[in-house]
Amino acid sequence: MFEDKYKLWCEKAVKDPDLISELKEIENDSDAVSDAFYKDLEFGTGGLRGVIGAGTNRMNVYTVGKASQGLAAYVNSVTDNGKIAIAYDSRIKSDLFAKTAACVFAANGIKVYIYKELMPTPMLSFAVRRLKCDAGVVVTASHNPAKYNGYKAYGPDGCQLGLEAADYVLSIMNKVDIFDGVKDTDFETAVEKGQIEYIGDDVINDYLSCVEACRVAPEADVASLKVIYTPLHGSGNKPVRKILDRIGVKNVTVVPEQEKPNGNFPTAPYPNPEIRQAFECALKLADSVKPDLLLATDPDCDRVGIAVPYNGEYKLLSGNDVGALLLDFTLARRTENGTLPNKPVAVKTIVTTELCRKIADNYGCELRDVLTGFKFIGEQITELEKKGEESRFVFGFEESYGYLGGSYVRDKDAVIGSMLICEMVAYYKAEGKSLIDVLDMLYKKYGYYLCSQKSFTCEGESGMNRIKGIMESIRAEAPSVINGHKAVRFDDYETSVSRNMCDGSERKITLPRSNVLAFYMEDGSSLIVRPSGTEPKIKLYLGSVGDTMEIAKTELSALENAGTKLLGF
Repeated sequence: MFEDKYKLWCEKAVKDPDLISELKEIENDSDAVSDAFYKDLEFGTGGLRGVIGAGTNRMNVYTVGKASQGLAAYVNSVTDNGKIAIAYDSRIKSDLFAKTAACVFAANGIKVYIYKELMPTPMLSFAVRRLKCDAGVVVTASHNPAKYNGYKAYGPDGCQLGLEAADYVLSIMNKVDIFDGVKDTDFETAVEKGQIEYIGDDVINDYLSCVEACRVAPEADVASLKVIYTPLHGSGNKPVRKILDRIGVKNVTVVPEQEKPNGNFPTAPYPNPEIRQAFECALKLADSVKPDLLLATDPDCDRVGIAVPYNGEYKLLSGNDVGALLLDFTLARRTENGTLPNKPVAVKTIVTTELCRKIADNYGCELRDVLTGFKFIGEQITELEKKGEESRFVFGFEESYGYLGGSYVRDKDAVIGSMLICEMVAYYKAEGKSLIDVLDMLYKKYGYYLCSQKSFTCEGESGMNRIKGIMESIRAEAPSVINGHKAVRFDDYETSVSRNMCDGSERKITLPRSNVLAFYMEDGSSLIVRPSGTEPKIKLYLGSVGDTMEIAKTELSALENAGTKLLGF
């Protein structure tokens, strides 16, 4: 079966010379052929994501073309004069895949708006809304290693594509012949005919103005800040620097080795601002620059990580730390300056720190929980918008370094994240406080809430089956005790059932169905497990709480060991 597919690709996959070469290279490698062809790259609400290369289970011009044909069919099913916006990052073949998609859309009679150069993911969400498009596509694999790329699809509201629309796209893809069933045209010819149009500077400037309008402490002395910034070879370089310049942060040193776009990520094999390795170049530069803040954005600039001075070194803060700090800062400053709306709403994912609930309660802010994935946060903003209440939204965030402080887009945005973080650091600097000081104040006030995440990679067909088996086993035999503490609640988001482990009673979970299992223990700790939606991984999200930092750390370490054992690793 795989051999027949392989032979067909050898015959017909001729658009990209790299595919021709790779197919020849794996000719006598049955394992490589199997992995490339044993399934089709899956299209879901997150679009496509996979290793770049030849085959149905790879990111290439043919799988991108097939997905685009499906998305084109969806748009044409809901309107007669469809429009789609496209953006792309610095990854290998991102520009090629973006133009491939544009040509397919144009060939299907859809007007295409595409950025002239690489742009952040949130700027795609903005363009969809600003240009009143029916859909959008950004070519990116976010913070994954260089061998990956992806294709994220968006709806007309600027959120990632909903389940119903994604299922429609997939149904069309399943019927389309990957070589002969995808419509195509020449890119330059389509530009000349006006079928494809480059997105102008007016849209970019409007986006930056919307970000700037979301400042919460314009009185902060940002001019005194000294910042080191790295775009990690990605799309954040220009927009982040522009927004910082706009608000008056002039002393910005960009890490020279990581300034220019490079999809091979030579200085950061894992271009993820969640890990210390991504900061290595910035940390070396900090020895001479002595900044107040280090900022790093991932390749598509929807996540931002930071490091701040602490005891003569630079300490990286987690996404939970920064999310809690930003929420408190936003609510405090907007309360003080009179801009906090009536009935304010903040939104977080179920795997994000519960410290934020304590903070929100303190300011009378409603805190909504949603499933993992920023699209669910975006959907909450859209629901408010439908009621004419989008101004109630004050902040959205997730533990994986994604933040949003306005309703102008429907995805996490490292541009506004960078701006708000700079305001926050400058504000507290004027008070003689570091972010570490402020975080410790929050812990002392609300409790020491600590979180961690562990990921276990399970690649290939066997890995996929292992992940499936782990989830089925835990679901069938949910443990009543974890880490020596009694489990008092077990939530199964796949069956939409929340079970009280003490009395056996059940209630319905109203969030969308998702393959997520969550345990909550009597001591306030939590363990959540789910397969990644974009990578071949199964993830553990762990949370502990204690009266002191030492107690919380000890409990978290023990919980990590218990969770690892539960998954069988």
